[in-house]
Amino acid sequence: MNNEKNRTVCITGASRGLGYALVEKFLENTGCEVLAVTRGSADLDKLEIQWPGRLRIVNVQITSEDGLETVFNELRDMPPLGYLIHNAGGLVYKPFAEITPAELRSVYEINVFAPFLLTQKLLPVMEAAHVINVSSVGGVQGSMKFPGLSAYSSSKAALNCLTEMWSEEFKDTDHVFNCLALGSVETEMFKTAFPGVPASSSPSDMAAYIVNFAQEAPGVMRGKIISLSRSNP
Repeated sequence: MNNEKNRTVCITGASRGLGYALVEKFLENTGCEVLAVTRGSADLDKLEIQWPGRLRIVNVQITSEDGLETVFNELRDMPPLGYLIHNAGGLVYKPFAEITPAELRSVYEINVFAPFLLTQKLLPVMEAAHVINVSSVGGVQGSMKFPGLSAYSSSKAALNCLTEMWSEEFKDTDHVFNCLALGSVETEMFKTAFPGVPASSSPSDMAAYIVNFAQEAPGVMRGKIISLSRSNP
């Protein structure tokens, strides 16, 4: 892997599960500085001690204007942003008829509006950046769908389309946009949606793949939605 010194990676939803594993793998396998965006940092504090000077943690709500501004201000004082990974996600697991307007808005705010607005906000500090949207196979057209996930899966479908739109709008720049539509990863969100069903991938294994993808994919692809799934779900 490339050493990638003097570049920064920004990871949202970084306090647990896949997000925490991504922070750990970027610190272990690259020379990047890492900005971990989270709403709770207890476990991340341990990594901050283990990797002094390489990890910054911001505790914000990225669906708020103040949160977006805080992330931007932190990144202005770090090396240029080379990787932006939209990993934060929201889930409502309910029958379609029971989902409230507030629940629907909440899912779309974290899964669609936050990536949209955060990317917009961070354009001035991005340098030949690879932006990765962490999506779901459930949002890919023609994939198997599951009851109770209408809000979640439709929001991920919007994120998939947004990836393609960004790629088209920035095709004359050095920025690259790709989307990884994940299948089952052993996270709290997966356990909520599929109780008792074993996941086919661990957060650590998936994070290792994503770190490599972040560095290598810009040389061979852009604007792609890639399904990563070994099972249904």
